[in-house]
Amino acid sequence: MSDITDTQGSWLSEDDIGTMRGKMPIVYINAIPVLTDDLGVVTHVGLLLRLGADGEVNREIVSGRILYGERVRDALLRHCEKDLGPLALPRIPASPQPFTVVEYFPNPDITGFYDPRQHAVSLAYIVEVTGDCEPNQDALDLVWLRPDEVLSPTVAEELSAGHERLVRTALGHVGRLT
Repeated sequence: MSDITDTQGSWLSEDDIGTMRGKMPIVYINAIPVLTDDLGVVTHVGLLLRLGADGEVNREIVSGRILYGERVRDALLRHCEKDLGPLALPRIPASPQPFTVVEYFPNPDITGFYDPRQHAVSLAYIVEVTGDCEPNQDALDLVWLRPDEVLSPTVAEELSAGHERLVRTALGHVGRLT
């Protein structure tokens, strides 16, 4: 079995990824980490806190590119481990099916999902986490919020790139839209 975190042969240089972003859509995953009760009902949603390019602290979800030759499930595991820590223990189904597909555009008026760098297509997943989370990489913290808290106007304003709509859609998908 290969090491799913070994991505050395699949990374593009900054120049190469910049060129590709200008010529074709890039495929990503979005993962919304959740905690569930004993009956499988979502009790909390995990949102990352990151420092944005503008110096503001933003709430975000787990996301990242799918690499050439990488299975979707491996990308989900890699990005969950990268953002939530190696002990998060995400539960990825044997045959992962996204709950929705999202298109990000450099123009926020097209779909409401915005990425100033590129046109991207993202497969969106709800991922149950069963272990201990310690945010890694550029994440400052991970905050667990109840569904009603995530849907509050204050939290919605702190989510960027259309992620408020994506989290709302995820909660609706699992019957937790209040």
